[in-house]
Amino acid sequence: MTTTANTLERFDSAQVAQTSLKAFFNICEKWKLSTDEIIRLLGEPSRATFFKWKRGEVTKLSPDQLTRISIVLGVYKALRLLFPTAEQAHAWINKPNSHFGGRPAKEQFCQGSMLTMLDLRRYLDAVRG
Repeated sequence: MTTTANTLERFDSAQVAQTSLKAFFNICEKWKLSTDEIIRLLGEPSRATFFKWKRGEVTKLSPDQLTRISIVLGVYKALRLLFPTAEQAHAWINKPNSHFGGRPAKEQFCQGSMLTMLDLRRYLDAVRG
C-alpha cells in the first residue's frame, strides 16, 4: 500500500463525514441558504437522508459529496480572506453581483452542478490573486 492509502485507512469515515457535514451546515446557515439550495450543493441526496445528516446521523460520504463539501469550505475560506469582517463575507453570496449578471452568486453556485460550484471557487481564487 502507498503512504497515502495507509494514511487514509487511519481515518474513521464516520468521524470524517460527521465533522465535514457539521462544518458544511454551519457555513450554509451563515450564508442563509434554503434547504433546497443545500440539498443541491450536496448532490441531491434524498430529503430523508439530508435530514438524517443534519441530525448528525451519517457514517460515510461518497467522494463526490466530500468534494462538494470541500468546494464549499474553499469558497468560505476565500470569502473570509477577501473581506475584512465575517458579516461582509457571509453576506456576499446573497448580494447582487455584476459578475453574475446582477444576480447573487448563490443562484449559480447552488444549481447543483459541481462545475458551477468550482467556477465560483476559481473566480474567488482569481480575485484573491
